[in-house]
Amino acid sequence: MAEKKVTKTDNKEKTIKQTQAKAKPKTNTKKKQPVKKIEKAKTTKKKVIEKKTAVKKTEKKIPAKKTATKKNIEEKKEEKTEEKMPEKEEKEEEKKYQVKKKPKIPKEIKKKLALRKEIKNRTPEFLREEWFRYKRIPKNWRRPDGITSKMRRNFKYRPSLVRVGFRGPREVRGLHPSGFEEILVYNVNDLSNIDPKTQAVRIGGKVGTRKRTAIEKKAEELDIRILNM
Repeated sequence: MAEKKVTKTDNKEKTIKQTQAKAKPKTNTKKKQPVKKIEKAKTTKKKVIEKKTAVKKTEKKIPAKKTATKKNIEEKKEEKTEEKMPEKEEKEEEKKYQVKKKPKIPKEIKKKLALRKEIKNRTPEFLREEWFRYKRIPKNWRRPDGITSKMRRNFKYRPSLVRVGFRGPREVRGLHPSGFEEILVYNVNDLSNIDPKTQAVRIGGKVGTRKRTAIEKKAEELDIRILNM
């Protein structure tokens, strides 16, 4: 038997057929895949639209119920307010701020009170020497008396000393900021010698509640102002 000779052309034809056979199924699969995706997308869109429509219907129904309940609540509130209005008005009248009594003072003293306030605002806070250096030194005032004290010798970089120039006017010294002359009181009998036009009362710190209430009642009768009420 004579063997057949395999030529180069035969090998090329076989390779071409194999490549065509492999390429065909790939083309078919590529065409089918987008169709499935489109169908899935359409179904999902339909579901989303149905859900949105269902939600909108529920939202439209809810406010109708709320408005109905709001009306009922408002009607009930109005009824309650009408009943409680007279009681509230009485309480508001009691709670209203009453202006505190002021003294009858000449204009000159009023001007000097304002001047004293200005002087007090610009005066420094007088503190003890080297209060910032040691914890044991309190912040109260003590006159510096050391031989080498820079504060005693009035150096500029040290705080100022207490001097006469920081004082207020003489006519206003000892008066309350309102203009009243303060008088300490411990009993009801102490209110008898007080002038309510120029003098005001300060109840002592050691006075008990029973005496304090009695003093307050008597002061209201005599129209005397109490400074520590």
